[in-house]
Amino acid sequence: MPILLILITLLLPWLIKKYVFNHNPPKNQPPSPPKLPVIGNLHQLSALIHRALQTIGAKHGPVMLLHFGSKPVLVIQSADAAAQFLKDHDLVFSDKPHTSSTRRLMHYRKDVIIAPYGEYWRKMKSICVLQLLSNKRVGSFKFIREEETDLMLEKIGACCLSGSAVDLSQLFDLHSNNVICRASFGRRFGEGESGRRFTKALRELFQLMTNVEIGEFVPWLSWISRVNGFYGRVEKVREELDEFLEMVVEEHISKGLESGSDVNKNNENFVDILLKDSSIDRDGIKAILLDMLAGGTDTTSSTLEWAMTELIRNPTARMKLQTEVREIVQDRHVITDDDLGKMQYLKAVIKETLRLHAPVSLLGRVTREDITVMGYDISANTWVLVNTWAIGRDPASWDQPEMFHPERFLNSSLDFKGLDFKFVPFGHGRRGCPGIALAIASVEVVLANLMHKFEWKLPMGAKCEDLDVMEQPGVNLHRKNPLIVVPTPIGT
Repeated sequence: MPILLILITLLLPWLIKKYVFNHNPPKNQPPSPPKLPVIGNLHQLSALIHRALQTIGAKHGPVMLLHFGSKPVLVIQSADAAAQFLKDHDLVFSDKPHTSSTRRLMHYRKDVIIAPYGEYWRKMKSICVLQLLSNKRVGSFKFIREEETDLMLEKIGACCLSGSAVDLSQLFDLHSNNVICRASFGRRFGEGESGRRFTKALRELFQLMTNVEIGEFVPWLSWISRVNGFYGRVEKVREELDEFLEMVVEEHISKGLESGSDVNKNNENFVDILLKDSSIDRDGIKAILLDMLAGGTDTTSSTLEWAMTELIRNPTARMKLQTEVREIVQDRHVITDDDLGKMQYLKAVIKETLRLHAPVSLLGRVTREDITVMGYDISANTWVLVNTWAIGRDPASWDQPEMFHPERFLNSSLDFKGLDFKFVPFGHGRRGCPGIALAIASVEVVLANLMHKFEWKLPMGAKCEDLDVMEQPGVNLHRKNPLIVVPTPIGT
């Protein structure tokens, strides 16, 4: 009994403070679906997380709180809610989510994509924009885009002569890789054995970064990622990417030593500029280069892949685009920037592609502090997932949202800048993608040329409307199956 009295005496002040004098109301959290012990709502996810979240949201609303194990995850799936959370409170939501694997793959957050918001991130982004992604720099890479597009057209033309089908998915990957490598490194790396290994490792990186890492959310189950080989895959990809990036850096260091003071500043490329900055260490350089390769290659190739998929599935839209391109270019071989500026239907096709097939289906953020939005209390360090894929197909924002209808963007003020949250394919605000100009410039010139020079059909007499639109899980959504088509040169 004395022991019990001692315990009551010790606990009584705490109990009184907690239950008598505590006037703080309970937190008002967003609606949540029922969860299981330990794993929370992880059992409700699938490989295509954006589709699973859309399904759950149909029952629980456009703002809901899930639990990935012990981790609270706020899911936003309407344009209005996204604007209220992110547009009005951009700074609070300016950090990006990460796991132990993504930290390792991205050189422990020395990159731009997942680095914490702060002085380092601002400096790295400024360098990337100024030296590689600004409108001026994108304009200076025009000759690279044109040369790589001509090489791709030659390969398609060779297939026409042999009567064989073309794997456009593979060609778009190679083209996008060559453009960003030449712009960043000064030469191609996409072909050859090392190039193929690098491209394969890059694609594996995107898939790994969307895998649910169970140990991150339920720490005592981290052994599962060792048993099922996940950690082994992460380490293999990290080593392959690091080996490639190390080769690129060493190559530029050697060239710099050979040329000495005779190096022409006008011939400097992005790697050379990073190497001259003494405040960026070797891991930081490789992390930033990986960002540029990942963002510049996969976003462009996936957009081209889905644009051609939709144009082949929708012959009316394809014929409208072909008519526009051919009337503007006529019989000239080279499509100029002035030509592209006149192609309003081309721009509408690209926007409609990005609405239906956002390059990044889920935009991730992390709250930097406690905040109340829309009456909901959100704790610091909560993950936030904005389902841009679902918002792009939301009937509240779009008429006939599942229909490919480029005309909806004609005479529309919607652009890629992220000002209207019903159309944010590249994100918005501080953490919006800075490479929009480079990606769109590449997509425009390729699509215009494909429409200008070839007719397109599916192999073995397949009907256009039967072309599948199944997705491959990954950071950027690609087709699950390669886009195999049969081209025919115009006039034959």
